Amino acid sequence: MLKTPASFTPLMAPQDHPDPLSFLFHGGRLLVREHDLALPDAATLDRIGLDPANVQPVGLLGERYCQAGWLEHEELPQGYAWRSLRSLFADFDEELLGLAGRAAQIAEWARTHRFCGACAHPMARVAHERSFKCGHCGHLAYPRISPAMMVLIRKGDAVLLAMHVASPAKRFTPLAGFLEAGESIEEAIHREVYEEVGLQVTNLRYFASQSWPFPHSLMIAFTADYAGGEIRVDPTEIAEARWFGPNDEWPERVPHISVSSVLVDAHRPPGP
Repeated sequence: MLKTPASFTPLMAPQDHPDPLSFLFHGGRLLVREHDLALPDAATLDRIGLDPANVQPVGLLGERYCQAGWLEHEELPQGYAWRSLRSLFADFDEELLGLAGRAAQIAEWARTHRFCGACAHPMARVAHERSFKCGHCGHLAYPRISPAMMVLIRKGDAVLLAMHVASPAKRFTPLAGFLEAGESIEEAIHREVYEEVGLQVTNLRYFASQSWPFPHSLMIAFTADYAGGEIRVDPTEIAEARWFGPNDEWPERVPHISVSSVLVDAHRPPGP
């Protein structure tokens, strides 16, 4: 599953390192070497003219320093390419992919908070925490994290799966939605389930959580039991929703990149 490696230690202050692991982005895409998907080395960073002001500390992978940054221009040296994180799921080193997700969020936060959102003066990195501070008005800006609930509804030996209108994969998955300001996760689950499929649920149980860098979500997965209602989809959000039981043909298995596939497979009937 896309996650931070156990050997990773976050850092708030930059370090000097002769050859750091550099996660560089442009338009949400990661810079990699075409033939082996390696990250750019120190010599390549010199050739592309990376602005030190566009680089932020990420942490240590073991003893290797990791940094995140962005390029203003799209032009690249020969042999390198921009790749979306989704396109790297099957081919990229698993540990580096998890760190790339973290680095992408840090780089985009830094890129979009160079100036104060309150008074428009330049922001400066705070040494002891992951934040920027405005030297003019004191406004603090932390990395944006957007919590989203996910829930698998159980009804006897069947579960509810839905195809979301905005889903890039067009697969049946658990219901999901972002929290509103002032909501608890539990309140969001009850609201989203009723809005999207017209059902009531009970017996909410936490399952797992996962950082999901598209662009800065925190997926918080639950199970719940059906409590009432008939399926009535919101066509602006849901293309189709239905119950999947032991005798139904389930959606095909997919690699455990996201907590969604882990949640579904934890309730999938035995068999292929």
